[in-house]
Amino acid sequence: MNVAVNGIGLLAPGLPSWKEGRAILAGTTPYLKQLPPEPTALILPPNERRRSSEVVRWAMCVAQEAMEQAQVDPRDVATVFASSGGETGVLDQLCTTLAAPTRMISPTLFHQSVHNTAAGYWGIATACQQSSTALSCYDCSFVGGLLEAASCAGLEHRSVLLVAYDLPPPTPLYAARPIEVGFAVALVLSPDTLPISQAIISLTLSDDISSQASRVESADLEHMRLTNPAARALPLLTAIGTRSSQTVRLELFDEQRVRIEVSPCP
Repeated sequence: MNVAVNGIGLLAPGLPSWKEGRAILAGTTPYLKQLPPEPTALILPPNERRRSSEVVRWAMCVAQEAMEQAQVDPRDVATVFASSGGETGVLDQLCTTLAAPTRMISPTLFHQSVHNTAAGYWGIATACQQSSTALSCYDCSFVGGLLEAASCAGLEHRSVLLVAYDLPPPTPLYAARPIEVGFAVALVLSPDTLPISQAIISLTLSDDISSQASRVESADLEHMRLTNPAARALPLLTAIGTRSSQTVRLELFDEQRVRIEVSPCP
C-alpha cells in the first residue's frame, strides 16, 4: 500500500508539536525531557471542552494540528482512532465510584468511558459524518491503526485521519499497565501525492520476523517508544523528520512485521 502523509500532529514530553518535534527527531535540535503544555482542544465547543477528559484533549490537539497542515475540510475526512487503553482515567473513576456506598454514577462520566470517546468528540467538534473506526491492538495499536487508515485511504480513495494516543493510567491500574508518559500522534494520509505532502510511505506486511523492529537513537526517546504503545510511531516519525529515504520496521504482535519504505517529498 502506498499513501502520502499530508499532515502530522505530535504531543509528548519534550515533543510539544510536530513543528518542534521534527527538528528534535531529525537531530538538529537537542531533546529536552520536559512536560508538554496542557492541550486545550480549542477545536471543541466550550461546553464539550469543559466536559472532555484528558485523553480526549490530547487526541483533539494532535488531530487539529495534522488537519491544519493537510489543508482539507475535516467534514470530508474518514477517521481511525487507535489506543491501547483508551479512557483508563475515566475507568478508574467509575470503579472507585462503584466501590463507594452511594454508587452514584455521573452520566457525563459514564458516556466518556467507552473506547471511542475521542472519535465521538471529534465528530462533535467538526460535524464530520464520515466513517470512523476506533481500535485497540495492545502494544501494536499504532501499527494496527496505521494499517487500517492506509487501507481505507487506498481502497476508498480518500483522505484519512489517523490518531493514536495513550496516557499513563492511574493507580492501581498502572501496576497492570505501566505506561509512564503520555504520547499522541496524528497522521493525515491520502492515496495521491499533493503539493503539501511531507512523505510517501509504502507499507508491506511480512511474516519474516528475523529483523528487529526499528529503534530511535536517543535513549530517552527509545525508552518512551518501549513504554507507550502510541510511541511505537517514533521510528516512522524520525524517518519523515530527517527527510531521507529509509526503511522502517514495526512489530505487529509476535508473528509479523510491517515494513515501511519512507520517501521524502520535495
